Amino acid sequence: MRILLALLLLLLACPAPGRAQGSFTPAQRAEIVEILRRALVEDPSILREALAGFEAAEQRARTEQQRAAIARQSDALFRDPADPVRGNPNGDVTIVEFFDARCSYCKQMHPAVDALLRRDPNVRVVMKDLPILGPNSVVAARALLAAQRQGRYVAFQDALMALRAEPTEAVLREQAQRVGLDWTRLRRDMDDPAIMRRIEANLRLAQEIGVDGTPAMVIVANGTPAFVPGAVDLPQLERLVAEARGAR
Repeated sequence: MRILLALLLLLLACPAPGRAQGSFTPAQRAEIVEILRRALVEDPSILREALAGFEAAEQRARTEQQRAAIARQSDALFRDPADPVRGNPNGDVTIVEFFDARCSYCKQMHPAVDALLRRDPNVRVVMKDLPILGPNSVVAARALLAAQRQGRYVAFQDALMALRAEPTEAVLREQAQRVGLDWTRLRRDMDDPAIMRRIEANLRLAQEIGVDGTPAMVIVANGTPAFVPGAVDLPQLERLVAEARGAR
């Protein structure tokens, strides 16, 4: 209906060249409305096509804005030395993954990412902890980034992504000790304000480039980065990586 209203307003509120504003008589206005009404009744595809064109234009504008934002934030996305990395640190394709340790779709996709890294030794995956699902997500993200200081980020992430229980402190302690982390040190590091600043930076970055849920990925080789919202399976991941390489 927004398109129809826009058409009516355009015809009724905007005078034709040479006409004064508001020069349509009530009868002329009624006739314009009736012509539009009949046209839409006789051929509803007019409205469908107009709506499709409007949505396509909006999507193109959003895509261009997102590409510009990704270009502005390329250093923060792809080259932040503080970020945890899985796979080959010098891989020719980089995947930046925004994830929440409590996100069921992230957990669903995690084995596919692992399988990709086993099958393709030339892929680099940059992890961006994005705790958007509540306080326990924030606690889990703090624990993961604290584990990075002990060189156990990947092992701890694997444990948490396989976890079906809530990542309460007691559960985090059990999983941390299981993968060889020093819990006393980990718990102390979790409270370091620098950890929270990194999480806040990830949240700002995600907002800047238009991430509105987890998982979300940005994939690039040397061409234009591709934004991938939502979970994908292994064949889709392999296709996206191949497309990134082919875009060079």
